[in-house]
Amino acid sequence: MARRILWSSLALAPVAFLARYVVHADPTTLFVLSALALIPLAWLIGEATDQAAEHTGAGVGGFLNASFGNAPELIIALFAVSDGLPEVVRGSLTGSVVSNILLVLGAAMIAGGDGDVDTRSLRLQLVTVLGAVALLLIPSVPAWRHSLDHDQLYAITIPVSIVLLAAYIVITVRNLRIHREQERHEPRAGAWSMRRALILLAIATITTAGISEILVHSLRGFGDSLGLSEFFVATVIVAIVGNAAEHGGAVVIAHRGNIKLATEIAISSSMQVAVFVAPAIALISPLVGASLPLSFRVVELSTMAAAAALATIVIWDGRSRRWEGVLLVALYGGVVAVYAAV
Repeated sequence: MARRILWSSLALAPVAFLARYVVHADPTTLFVLSALALIPLAWLIGEATDQAAEHTGAGVGGFLNASFGNAPELIIALFAVSDGLPEVVRGSLTGSVVSNILLVLGAAMIAGGDGDVDTRSLRLQLVTVLGAVALLLIPSVPAWRHSLDHDQLYAITIPVSIVLLAAYIVITVRNLRIHREQERHEPRAGAWSMRRALILLAIATITTAGISEILVHSLRGFGDSLGLSEFFVATVIVAIVGNAAEHGGAVVIAHRGNIKLATEIAISSSMQVAVFVAPAIALISPLVGASLPLSFRVVELSTMAAAAALATIVIWDGRSRRWEGVLLVALYGGVVAVYAAV
């Protein structure tokens, strides 16, 4: 029954498109419709990734889900750059890293219960996030001290971005090689073909990107109607919405008992945002609008580092436990409170 409801709910996507481009509905209506439309799309991405993982294993499956799921995040950020909203971009990137590590990983642990995780892969990716935060101090500290202007900050952002992208390529290749060596099995009976899984992943991702665009353009009006700050909207609402695919997909997969794949999705996504999406947006930004220095605020870098450090401690022994998931989600609630107070 639940699956039938989710398949039927995919019809919300064309309804959201009609509301935006034909009816020209108000921002609040558009926000609600697009947010609801993202729920079944997130489920479809999770379902297709789960089926693809039958052929590839958990490591590659997590990489696929994070890659497809982060496409909306990249598109949302580029739209914000073109609209001249650099703080929204940096805030959404921060919120994406933090929410994937704390909220998604924690929710997946709660839904999946006790189980084994691939600690070798997760440790590497979390340490990479910590390394990315350290590198981002290079353009951020001068911004705190107001010692460099915008162009100078972007000039030092370029080499930092190149180093992050190079690290992403090296780590991804190494991680996929590890999983290829460790995971060799046949797909279960009744599993989708790899082609079908990838086609549905692509369709769901493209649709999710379109819905996310609608939601972004309605966020400011929605936030104003509720009296929310631009920073809070960026770090919490935009981040959660932009990563709806990973959020929903990881929890659904964990609930089905595949906690290894679910944790891989959560951590792979946060790592991709930190060392791929952020530098890619910075390097592309002059082509779509003003250049974007990766000069994050103190609270942004602090919460990213704290989230990665705590998650590293939680997964260090290679086990997932419900109470640890509760701890991560509770900490995310605390981070949201901090963002609301800033």
